[in-house]
Amino acid sequence: MDASRKLLEALRENARTESENLARQLGMSQEEVEDGIATLEDEGIVRGYQAIVDWERTDQERAQAAVELNVTLDRETGYEEIAMRIARFPQVTDLRLVSGDFDFLMQVEADTVREISRFVSEKVAPVPEVTQTVTHFVMDTYKERGIELRDGHDDDRLSVSP
Repeated sequence: MDASRKLLEALRENARTESENLARQLGMSQEEVEDGIATLEDEGIVRGYQAIVDWERTDQERAQAAVELNVTLDRETGYEEIAMRIARFPQVTDLRLVSGDFDFLMQVEADTVREISRFVSEKVAPVPEVTQTVTHFVMDTYKERGIELRDGHDDDRLSVSP
């Protein structure tokens, strides 16, 4: 595995690790790590750093949904153009072109389920190329971007046995 790949893997594991510690972990100098990160950022390979939030542990309301989208293409409009138009909405956290029964899988976040419903019906469904939307509201999240959100001690239900 080359140095860039090792650095990417380490950053995905924990982007807050200090360069000195990354250098030690990866067998590189601190300067090589810092230059490598700067290069990855300059080349647009590393696009940003975000916290993974377990909204259940906050007193903040947050609703999420996975929305399946089907679209129709014409001679002038391709998947890329449709995706760029939809990705501009701040409510859209992830948008992927996928194989299978639908064309795009879109992740949406808002403060309430009602806001998500309005967003899908008033902003996404009217996009001329969108022919169908199917919204799946997230009931609970157990793992996000490789990070488990439950520590396994939250289940205080009594076990039932015959």
